[in-house]
Amino acid sequence: MTQASPTNAALAARDLQHIWHPCTQMHDHERVPMVPIVRGEGPWLIDADGRRYLDGISSWWTNLFGHANPRIAAGLAEQAKTLEHVIFAGFTHPVAIELAEQLVRITPPGLEKVFFADNGSAAVEVALKMSFHYWLNQGHGEKTRFIALTGSYHGETLGALSVSDVALYRKTYAPLLLTPILAPSPDAYEGEPGESPEQTAARRLEAMRDLLERHAGETCAVIVEPLVQCAGGMRMYHPSYLSGLRALCDRYDVHLIADEIAVGFGRTGTMFACEQAGIAPDFLCLSKGLTGGTLPLSAVLTTPRVYEAFYAEYNAGKAFLHSHSYTGNPLACRAALETLAIFRDEPVLERNRGLAAHLARQLEPLRDHPHVADVRQHGMIAAVELVADKSTRRPFPAEERRGLHVYLHGLQNGALLRPLGNIIYFMPPYVVNEGDIDHLVRVAREGIALAVKNGA
Repeated sequence: MTQASPTNAALAARDLQHIWHPCTQMHDHERVPMVPIVRGEGPWLIDADGRRYLDGISSWWTNLFGHANPRIAAGLAEQAKTLEHVIFAGFTHPVAIELAEQLVRITPPGLEKVFFADNGSAAVEVALKMSFHYWLNQGHGEKTRFIALTGSYHGETLGALSVSDVALYRKTYAPLLLTPILAPSPDAYEGEPGESPEQTAARRLEAMRDLLERHAGETCAVIVEPLVQCAGGMRMYHPSYLSGLRALCDRYDVHLIADEIAVGFGRTGTMFACEQAGIAPDFLCLSKGLTGGTLPLSAVLTTPRVYEAFYAEYNAGKAFLHSHSYTGNPLACRAALETLAIFRDEPVLERNRGLAAHLARQLEPLRDHPHVADVRQHGMIAAVELVADKSTRRPFPAEERRGLHVYLHGLQNGALLRPLGNIIYFMPPYVVNEGDIDHLVRVAREGIALAVKNGA
């Protein structure tokens, strides 16, 4: 006699007995359902009761080629039979070597050294420490600060949070954080009336120039999310800002850190967002899609110039001081290699361009919605900004949680849409089809109708 499979209700009850979930006020689950997922198929997630949800946000922007992707799963199974993990200090293994070689081959030119870590926040920590330590080794210990953009988000470990501009986090953890120098974001939504995104970028570059003029002597690096400030509200800007910023960093002798953790691997229409500006940063942070959303892994790529500042006799005391137990984990590296193989063997970016164009067409009618102030898109990332007053762009009060209506309506209608406050966004896996996109947009439009009518 076989035991019955657990239901959603049973699994949710067990979960809430012991698990504390991220980015969650656990009290919400007295009325917001906990959704136990037991299986994934391509862009779909299936819960314990058999309901299906189209993953419109790629499970926090990680999944590229669908859940339970057979090619990645087969590679992992093969790797698990050979080597699951080995210390990465003084030891190495073939899959990490091959992954580093391939990353150097496909990333912007000049990035020839690869440092592995295990998640996006850790990658940012590595880049921040490496930049500071570079200047220290060069005899410039006075360089201790970082410049970040307003509205930025780079992770939730203390260093990454220190260069993020999220008011709630900074208010709560301020005594523990470094204080960054904040430059105004080139966010096109904040442009002056009649100003093009390129003109907004140029104006904000002047503000960055002024900051560097005053603070370059104490600044290690400028850190940005190229083209899209994701967690800050899917704020998007013109590529010319990146090319101008690269020139400013060179002029004032500070590093440029490109956080492509969320926007890398095809999300913005090119393999890496920096390509659209024709630049290479001094540090490139990668994670999320690196393994196709299968296992935690991150990488920081940097230049020979940076590497050589640490290369010395042991007693010189110049070695970089950072490690993780699971650095270069073979299973995660194998998942990454299989992910890169899919990019190599299939016309992923070409197909994405078609899907992105279809998504743009489906979202176009929302531009005329009386409570939509903006519809914006870079490749396979699109966002809809809900406001209380379209003419003034006055937002809905945050405490009304209008976006929650869209989320709940999505769950009831087979779609995972998890808004950022009052910003409804779409970042689906690359294996969706046009019908899937139609479904996501239809459910979102219905949810928006409910959200603007009712407060949560």
